[in-house]
Amino acid sequence: MRNDFLPFSKPSITEEDIAAVADVLRSGWITTGPRAAQFEEAFKRYTSCGEAVAMTSETSVMHVLLRALGIGPGDEVITPSMTWVSLPNTVLLFGAKVVFVDVDRDTLMVTPEALEEKITPRTKLIVPVHFAGAALNMGPLRAVAEKHGIPLVEDAAHALGTEWNGERIGSKGTCMFSFHPIKNITTGEGGMFTTFDPELAARVRSLKFHGLGVDAYDRQTHGRAPQAQVVEPGFKFNMPDMQAVLGLRQLARVEELNSKREALALRYREKFSGIGEIMPLRDPDYKFKHSWHLFVVRVTEKARVTRDEFMAELKRRNIGTGLHFRCTHLQKYYREALGYREGMYPNTEWNSDRICSLPLFPDMTERDQDDVVDAVKVVLARR
Repeated sequence: MRNDFLPFSKPSITEEDIAAVADVLRSGWITTGPRAAQFEEAFKRYTSCGEAVAMTSETSVMHVLLRALGIGPGDEVITPSMTWVSLPNTVLLFGAKVVFVDVDRDTLMVTPEALEEKITPRTKLIVPVHFAGAALNMGPLRAVAEKHGIPLVEDAAHALGTEWNGERIGSKGTCMFSFHPIKNITTGEGGMFTTFDPELAARVRSLKFHGLGVDAYDRQTHGRAPQAQVVEPGFKFNMPDMQAVLGLRQLARVEELNSKREALALRYREKFSGIGEIMPLRDPDYKFKHSWHLFVVRVTEKARVTRDEFMAELKRRNIGTGLHFRCTHLQKYYREALGYREGMYPNTEWNSDRICSLPLFPDMTERDQDDVVDAVKVVLARR
């Protein structure tokens, strides 16, 4: 058994990253400034998106987006229950209704058929989720949205570097990315909004900084025009330079970081092949490139141990794990206040009871991984 605790995720921060942040702190300009502008430009080049707007979190992106789209009471937003609670919570805070859709049992992503069943005249937004680093089947999903004239925004929190059919996520349509510490790159906390709609981008850029008629940092004047006035009430979600410079450095080596994730993930698959007690997610059956944000397994009935017991046993052996995700519709508030109940989304619920994310991060060694594999085998054998 390991002597030290292995977390399920750990950001890859170099001494050069730390020095770059320190340089910003010494510069006298630590709020939104030239580094934030550079990070947005670098993100545009990497994803080939039209516009990029950096914010303090992906959740802040969601708040600004719903405001920009005018979503409110009487409107519906479709998204999977197999997701983090950020978007469903935000929809409720805006007075709208969140409409959950079930996912494919083995990829944990929505299908166009399931999505179309949930569309009503009140549907104002569709937000499917790229899961664990794999890509949604964007062609059919976009076709459904276009058929009904409904905006589609991709939740790409797990998908930096992911590709669908040779198309890098972000290079088409509208997306939301996360830079939380467990993500493929981090800014500590942070998010990015990308789109090819210049009017939407301009409104988002204004709303994320008090609703002023200018951005928090003007690239020509190298500051904010003091005479700027409020165009409409907005938020305070602008990303500061001390975060953005970390994002710049991380983005420059995202392919290297993702390559390390891939090598570890494929090694997991090899080590766990033939072990029926745990079941990894299945790859989608269309062309895509995985960015391996997470390595998720499902603890099956053959294990004779619950997922929670499995995670607790690994923790006792100094192996950290994650849970991505406990389904949203059966969270306490959603059950008690909104009337959701078991049986409404069977594939989501089956997975919610069984999924577990095993340690996966770029600085993890094969020795670390062997400790995980050995611990998993010991836990399963003792049952």
